[in-house]
Amino acid sequence: MSNRCLYHATFQKFLSIDPRSILGILHDNFHGDVQTTTREAWKSEITLLQKVLHTWKEEKGDIVFEYDIPRLGKRIDVVLLLRGIIFCLEFKVGQKDALQADVEQVMDYALDLKNFHKFSHDRIIVPILIPTNYKQKTTNFRSSVYDDDIYNPLISGADQLQKLLMDVLEHSGATEADCIENWIISPYTPTPTIIEAARTLYENHSVEDITRHEADKVSTDATISYLLKIISQSKREGLKSICFVTGVPGAGKTLVGLDVAIKQTYNEENEGKEDGAVYLSGNGPLVAVLTEALARDNYKKNIEKGKRLSDSRREVNEFIQIIHRYRDNMLAKIKNPVENGVVEIDPKKAIKIGSAGYGEVEHVAIFDEAQRSWTKKRIADYLKRGGTYGNKLKVPNFPYSEAEFLIWSLDQREDWAVIICLVGGGQEINTGEAGITAWIEALNNRFQHWQVFISNKLTELEYAEGRVNELLEENNKVTYSDNLHLAVSLRSFRAEKLSSFVHSLLSFNYDAAELYCEISEKGYPIVLTRDMDKAREWLRNKARGSQQTGVLVTKVAARFKPLAVNILAQGDQNAVHWFLEDKTDIRSSNYLEDAATEIQVQGLELDYACVLWDADVRYANGTWKYYKFNGKNKWNPVSDTKNGEEEKKYMLNAYRVLLTRARQGIVICVPEGNNRSTPEGFPEDPTRLPEYYNGTYEYLKSLGIKEIITVR
Repeated sequence: MSNRCLYHATFQKFLSIDPRSILGILHDNFHGDVQTTTREAWKSEITLLQKVLHTWKEEKGDIVFEYDIPRLGKRIDVVLLLRGIIFCLEFKVGQKDALQADVEQVMDYALDLKNFHKFSHDRIIVPILIPTNYKQKTTNFRSSVYDDDIYNPLISGADQLQKLLMDVLEHSGATEADCIENWIISPYTPTPTIIEAARTLYENHSVEDITRHEADKVSTDATISYLLKIISQSKREGLKSICFVTGVPGAGKTLVGLDVAIKQTYNEENEGKEDGAVYLSGNGPLVAVLTEALARDNYKKNIEKGKRLSDSRREVNEFIQIIHRYRDNMLAKIKNPVENGVVEIDPKKAIKIGSAGYGEVEHVAIFDEAQRSWTKKRIADYLKRGGTYGNKLKVPNFPYSEAEFLIWSLDQREDWAVIICLVGGGQEINTGEAGITAWIEALNNRFQHWQVFISNKLTELEYAEGRVNELLEENNKVTYSDNLHLAVSLRSFRAEKLSSFVHSLLSFNYDAAELYCEISEKGYPIVLTRDMDKAREWLRNKARGSQQTGVLVTKVAARFKPLAVNILAQGDQNAVHWFLEDKTDIRSSNYLEDAATEIQVQGLELDYACVLWDADVRYANGTWKYYKFNGKNKWNPVSDTKNGEEEKKYMLNAYRVLLTRARQGIVICVPEGNNRSTPEGFPEDPTRLPEYYNGTYEYLKSLGIKEIITVR
């Protein structure tokens, strides 16, 4: 018996066994308590299928009950392997209607098998929804228009199922001679979204089977093992250690951080909660979306136990936190005002607790997107006014960068501590984000006793402007390791070189066109249009099942109202709705009405995305030109001053983030602008002149990016 299912047998064996025996096997292999509704559903499915499959009792076929789909955290009710065809059956026992969500569910199963299950790649897959009391007859069945041998979802009641299977076999031309050997033990290499992965990790406390990928260069497992080894060593020897993990966009840095935090938190060898870990991020939308996704999932699984959604949210909030919450907890313990430029604990505000000292309870802190930590100036200005609205604790003359203060916070522990910094190159997107330089300078200036473990890629130009070796040349506690770099994108499982292509596109590298061809050949579409309606149609035609689409713009984008596109309002809850609501909710990204910015999507992903390119970054004469809208009637060029050059870097990085959000395909829309004139001969809309966009469009087209002509 495979551990991926609860029951597997040949047709002959299945048809010859008493239904009660099969039910017993399902029950025995199920982990946890079997609910009455589940048991009754199994009984109905077994009885029905023994009747339906009798027609093929002499043929070589297999039946699989409850096949595990770890990426989705669900199981396929039944898989039938017959004449080389894979039938995915989703039963809704006692139901008489076919619901959209149920159709999407069974389609998701088919897509998952096609994309990630090796022995299903080149097979016909037929998803069938079976509301058992459904009385209508399915007469229209055909392979999808996507040329991937997946049938459009079929719907059948119990009475029509046998006839439907016969019709599909006849339609497909399947022969008895064709069969699928060893399907049940096929390599399964899923690439989960960060939300899917987080759900699986949180539920199972294990990353097994969810990070496997057909590219043998994927190093998530090696990185996780290396980090856990450093944690163990630091605990054993009483060390303070900091690790810098680098990775290309979509390589799984956040997943690595979550997995290490979960493994450490739920390690049976831990002596208590304080040996655990906390995952911290300054990315408010990411934290909000992950927290709400995990809380909703936990609530659904425990609703019968009387657990409230607020209880689930509280549990998750202990594990995943916005970094500012952690920072504010430590700020509440310090002497205020700060004297002599040194932050110190105020004994009147904090109690020293054993080996924890004045630190927070966890020994291990994982800081995601560490390159986005604030500069000394930004955090000093923030604390001077007491937070964004002046309603929080004021700390005048704060002397540390955010990185330095976070290291100081962990340093308050008297026994051992580990900091894990997850670093994305070229992804600083806000003014006042310090990059990695601030972390290294803090280690050099104040925390020379800390052990430093660094990815060997941290020395490259996109990190700390290539100054890492220079900054660390006199530090004798530095260890470089290639185990701390994630080189392959897992987000774009169809195009592992997407991040390289985006980098070349934005940097005008000679290999951009070559990389585009390579990506396209692997089945990852990148297309170009000047028509937003065509872009929307392309997205809607591409997405199947519960696959997610969305429109993306930079936060500097300003002139998209004429295209019927709204910029998603700020606020983490808006991002939660945009990402987590289904296709029936107008707040969902799938409605293609609200466009999210790099601030709201960094660290998260969609299946298909439209990147709407505004006049903020324009191609002209072999370079990028940068502009900001004045809010009224004019685009002003960004200055060439030091501050202006920094702003340009953030603006280009915003497009880097947007262009690497999609797992399965991108449409880039560069508007045509408005070329009409008033009766007096003036531009009808001087803020959207065609020349603002034409250069960018022609540059992208010169790379070979195909333009949408017609949308099917």
